[in-house]
Amino acid sequence: MGLIKLKRSIIVACDVSTLEKLEELVKATYNVPGIGGYKVGLELVIPFGLERAVAVIRKYTVRIPIIYDHQKGGTDIPEMGIKFAKAVKNAGANAIILFPFGGAATEREWIKACKDEGLTVLVGGHMTQKEFLVSEDGFIDDSSPEMMYYIALMNGVTNFVVPGNKVEFVLKYRELLEKHLGPGNFTLYAPGFIAQGGSIEKTGQFAGDNWHAIVGSAIYKHPDVGTMYAAAMIVTSQIRGAVE
Repeated sequence: MGLIKLKRSIIVACDVSTLEKLEELVKATYNVPGIGGYKVGLELVIPFGLERAVAVIRKYTVRIPIIYDHQKGGTDIPEMGIKFAKAVKNAGANAIILFPFGGAATEREWIKACKDEGLTVLVGGHMTQKEFLVSEDGFIDDSSPEMMYYIALMNGVTNFVVPGNKVEFVLKYRELLEKHLGPGNFTLYAPGFIAQGGSIEKTGQFAGDNWHAIVGSAIYKHPDVGTMYAAAMIVTSQIRGAVE
């Protein structure tokens, strides 16, 4: 549970298209109280590589963790987990997000591979978009996320990604984790806010003491460092005010 020292914070989703925009985003936010991490994904990694994106962030801060979101990691065969973990570690990230839709064997092996490399593992099972679960007119069986979370916790994972814009599921998964790990012994990470309809304050009523909101466009959509800084201050004030 030591990835982020704060009990509640904002993880900045760096879904920007250039390294220059990434640098502006980090410059604007790294000193904002309540910023707990940076999440890097496909929009930067496909054209520029994870190592270059990490290097930009590290120009400004070495203390804030960098989370790599493979979108979605944990779907390939079990043997690919070792290669994945080594590549992420060598690029300089601190943590990874897995959504292990590839099955139980893949989930176990990818978790082990990432932990062996010293990476903090965040496991998700339920995404924020509409038409995801069968009950939402989607493809994923309603019981599958719980199974993914259970396998993760049985393999030593204490960090979990839940859909912040679906508060009934945030509560459901929190209760599942509390049943097996005990209250306060895990951390939730939640995307799905603002542009996707979720409310940080409302989710905070269900997420428990240890949780972090993942927020992107509400910060990086602003045109310059000054306005991104102001937006980050607003968002971090929302999670500080999100109490049960």
